[in-house]
Amino acid sequence: MRRRSREAEQFSISFLDVASCGFGAIIILLMITKSAAPATEDLTETLPAGVIQELTQQLFAIRSQTTELRQELNSSQERNASVEQLIASLRSQRQALEGEYALAREQGDETTEEIGQLLLARQSLTQEMQRLYANTVAQQSSYIGGVPVDSEYIIFVIDTSGSMYENAWGRMLEVIEETLDVYPEVKGIQVMNDMGDYMFDSFRGQWIPDTPVRRLQILSTLRSWDPYSNSSPVEGVTAAIGSFYSPDRKISVYVLGDDFQQGGSIEQVLRTIDRINVEDANGDRLVRIHGIGFPVILSSSPRFQQSGYRYASLMRELTLRNGGTFVGLNDFR
Repeated sequence: MRRRSREAEQFSISFLDVASCGFGAIIILLMITKSAAPATEDLTETLPAGVIQELTQQLFAIRSQTTELRQELNSSQERNASVEQLIASLRSQRQALEGEYALAREQGDETTEEIGQLLLARQSLTQEMQRLYANTVAQQSSYIGGVPVDSEYIIFVIDTSGSMYENAWGRMLEVIEETLDVYPEVKGIQVMNDMGDYMFDSFRGQWIPDTPVRRLQILSTLRSWDPYSNSSPVEGVTAAIGSFYSPDRKISVYVLGDDFQQGGSIEQVLRTIDRINVEDANGDRLVRIHGIGFPVILSSSPRFQQSGYRYASLMRELTLRNGGTFVGLNDFR
């Protein structure tokens, strides 16, 4: 009997221990759960009305500005890379030309002798041009195809006809590049075709500022510039004089082409230019006109060469009357 009583007492104590432990575990779980519960404070109640919307708008504006700045940075890097490539290409071309010229001089090439004979009467330098030349290291005898360049403003009137674009365009680009290289600094540049169309519409009737970037842009755009042309320099020359002449400007117009098919007779064209490019009190013309001829047409069949001879005759007389010189190249390649 004593044994049974002892067994019942042990069972009762164990049950209480288990019950106590289970109850205690539940309490501990409740305490842990309550202490780990997130605070759900309503922040919107502490902010004034409309502040969240305003902050959201500012965030989107900052993101938009960041995107624009990143795009501008990428665009600037691409432009810099393009300009550097163009500069390297132009330097390479110039070095090649200088090498060919030096070789021709050593060999006594006929081309060198002809270039030496195609000299132009020098334009008297104004005080402004003397200042510009004094600040540069350009050679005093610099000339393009035998034509000295010393004006304050230059206008290129380019024949953009099919014969020029398909055959002599590369040589024409070299002439333009050499001309720009020799000019140390000018007050303005303009590029038109023989129809009087501007290469840059944004500078219609205005001078293109002379900066290194603009010069590179002119050469780059010329490579693919292909407007309509009627193979007559009349419209381009008259437009250049009419739009840009001013008594306080010393201007040279460079006409580059290969033939003269339309625009009337040679004498009619000369009279038209004479009425526009009149002489001043000193007997000087408003602008000086130079001409450079590319023998594209003259290299074709004799029955097609007439327009080439007409262009040479026109430009020879036109430049003579207007204080310039006509240079006929012996090769257009």
